[in-house]
Amino acid sequence: MTNLVLFLVLAVVAVVTALGMLLSRNAVYAALFLVLNFATVAVFYILLEAPFIAMTQVTVYAGAIMVLFLFVIMLLGAERLPGTEPLPWQRPLAIFLALVLAVEAGYLLFARRAAGGMFASAAPDFGSPQAIGTMLFNRYLLPFEVTSVLLLVAMVGAIVLTKKEKGGRE
Repeated sequence: MTNLVLFLVLAVVAVVTALGMLLSRNAVYAALFLVLNFATVAVFYILLEAPFIAMTQVTVYAGAIMVLFLFVIMLLGAERLPGTEPLPWQRPLAIFLALVLAVEAGYLLFARRAAGGMFASAAPDFGSPQAIGTMLFNRYLLPFEVTSVLLLVAMVGAIVLTKKEKGGRE
């Protein structure tokens, strides 16, 4: 029962921090809301008895990537987001997608709970470093390699975009 209460409290915190990130006009505040969201997701992993994934979540996302985001935000001076008008098709699409998400969540909460498949127990080695490594390098080897190539291309692209040309032009 306490796990359910803790889950519900964390779910509310996760949704509120996600909304705070989306609705914040200040990019630094949005990044800090995202850090809080990442930390909440890490606690979810701890509740699922996957401490390695929780530690990775905090280290990689809340640590390294958010430091990079804040560095780029500060470097570009883009703390305040400009107040622009949304495109005419954005609002109806957002409302439609929110309704689809609500219907899907309702189905998962009510229809699947009746079937008894909602709270299945995890495997004993779920989230262990050995299980993650085995699955990553056997079942998901191609997506892992594609991701590494994409990160390499993004890094080279960032270097090319920020490099000043000879002759003083930017």
